[in-house]
Amino acid sequence: MKVLYVCAELFPFLKTGGLADVGAGLPPALRALGCDVRILMPAFPAIARAAASTRLVSLLPDGPMPWGRAPALPATDVALATLPGLALPLYLVQSPALYERPGNPYLGPDGKEWGDNALRFAALGWAAATLGQGLDPDWVPDVIHCHDWHTGLAPAYVRAFADAGRAAPSTVFTIHNLAYQGLFPAAVFPQLGLPAACFDVDGLEFFGQVSFMKAAITYADRITTVSPTYAREILSEPQGCGLDGLLRQRANLLSGVLNGVDYQVWSPATAVLLATHYDLDTLANKSLAKRALQTELGLEQRANALVFGVVSRLTEQKGLHLLPPLMAELVQRGGQLALLGQGDAALEQAFVDAAIQYPGQVGVRIGYDEATAHAIVAGADVILVPSAFEPCGLTQLYGLRYGTLPLVRRVGGLADTVVDCTLENLDDGSATGFVFDDSGGQGLSSALRRAFVLFRRPDEWAAVQRRGMGLRFDWLASARHYVAMYQSLRAGAKSGVSTSFRRV
Repeated sequence: MKVLYVCAELFPFLKTGGLADVGAGLPPALRALGCDVRILMPAFPAIARAAASTRLVSLLPDGPMPWGRAPALPATDVALATLPGLALPLYLVQSPALYERPGNPYLGPDGKEWGDNALRFAALGWAAATLGQGLDPDWVPDVIHCHDWHTGLAPAYVRAFADAGRAAPSTVFTIHNLAYQGLFPAAVFPQLGLPAACFDVDGLEFFGQVSFMKAAITYADRITTVSPTYAREILSEPQGCGLDGLLRQRANLLSGVLNGVDYQVWSPATAVLLATHYDLDTLANKSLAKRALQTELGLEQRANALVFGVVSRLTEQKGLHLLPPLMAELVQRGGQLALLGQGDAALEQAFVDAAIQYPGQVGVRIGYDEATAHAIVAGADVILVPSAFEPCGLTQLYGLRYGTLPLVRRVGGLADTVVDCTLENLDDGSATGFVFDDSGGQGLSSALRRAFVLFRRPDEWAAVQRRGMGLRFDWLASARHYVAMYQSLRAGAKSGVSTSFRRV
C-alpha cells in the first residue's frame, strides 16, 4: 500500500502547532504497519535548508488538461529529498516565487497572511494530484492522505482527473481544525485550474468565496477528524463553522481517529530536553523538575505551591481569556502559573501584567520553544487546557504521560482522553484529571478549586498521576485505523464500487 502523506508542517523542522507533531508521528507508524509512505510538503526555507540528497523528479504540468488548463503557477517542480532523522522519503514542491520568503508557512513577518496563499497551497494540492497521475513514474500512490485546509484542493484535482476518465488514487482528508478553512476571494478561482463547475454551491464555493476546506470535504473519498467527539461536534453549530450541513450529508464517510503521542519525544524518562528525568518508579523526582521550572520562570521556590502550566496559543479558542480574571484567586489559594505562549496581543499583555502584579507567583514567557514547553509540562502539577473547542489536543496527552494532571473543558479530544476526578472516579481508579463543562469562568474556577482540594491529599493525587502515566495514546493505534480505511478504499476501487460523493 503506497501512501502519499500531504502536509504543511513537520516536527522538528517546521512547527506552528500540533499539525507538525502529527506529521512526525503518524507516517512512521504507518510505515511500521507495512505501508510504503512518502511525505509531500512545500519547500519552505526551514525544510529546504535541512533537506539533503535532493533530486529533481519533474516540473509540475502547466498545459492543457482534459477539463481546461492547469493551475496558473510560477515555475514549480517536485524533487525527492531526505531529512536528517527522517526515515521516509520526502517530496518537496519547489518554487522560489511561492515559498522562498520569511515568516511562517502562512503569515509574513508582519503577522498578515500572504496575499498569494491560494496559489501557494494550490501548488501543494496540484503536486499531490499529479503524483497520483504518475508524475514520478517510479512511485505512484494508492492513497493520498491530506491534512487540513492547506491540502484541500488535492481531492478536487484528483476528482477532476477521475471524472475525465483517468485512473486515480483514493483520497482521505483529515480535518485538524474546522475553524481554519482557507477562504479566498472568488477572483482567484480561474487561477486554480479546476473545472468551471467546481465553483458552485455543490463544489468549493462558500458564500461567494473559494473554500479549500469545503473542496476537500466535498471531493475526498473519506473524511476524518482527530477525535471521535469532534467528529460528532462538527455535525452541528457552532462547531460546524458553516459546513455542518455538508458534513451531515457526508456523515457516512466521516469518522474520528484520535491523535497519538510520539513517546520517543514526549517521555519524562528519556526526553533529551529535560535535565531531570523520572518515571512511575521514580515519580518523586518530578519535584526536581518542578523546582527547575520555578527557577527558570522566576517563581518562588515553594514545594507546596500548586503550579499550573500553560503551553498554548493565546487565543479565545483555547479558553485562555478566562484565566486572567481568576489570577487573584489562584494566587491567593497558594497557586502559581507558568505560561509559555503567544497569540492575541491583548491576551499576551494580560498575562505579562499578571506577572508584574504577582511577582514570584506568575511566570510568563511570550513565544514558543520546545525546551520551555517540556520544562513546563514536566515541572507543573496541572496542565491547563480550558479550550472553547479542541479537535483533539496533544498537550493534555503530554500532561498525562508526565504525571501533570490535565484540567480541561469537556469538548472534542479533551472529552475523549481525560476522566474527571469525581468521587466515583477516584474510588474506582479511573480519574486522570479535572473536567468542566461551563464555557464561562465559573466552570474553570470550580475546576481550579477542585485541583487545590485534591492537591492537599497527596496519596490520592499520586494515584491519579500514576493512572495517567500508565495510559498510552501511541501512534500505532491511530495508524491501524487508517490502514484499515486505506484498505477498504482500495478494495472498493478494485471491485468497481464507486467511492465518489453525489448529492441526493
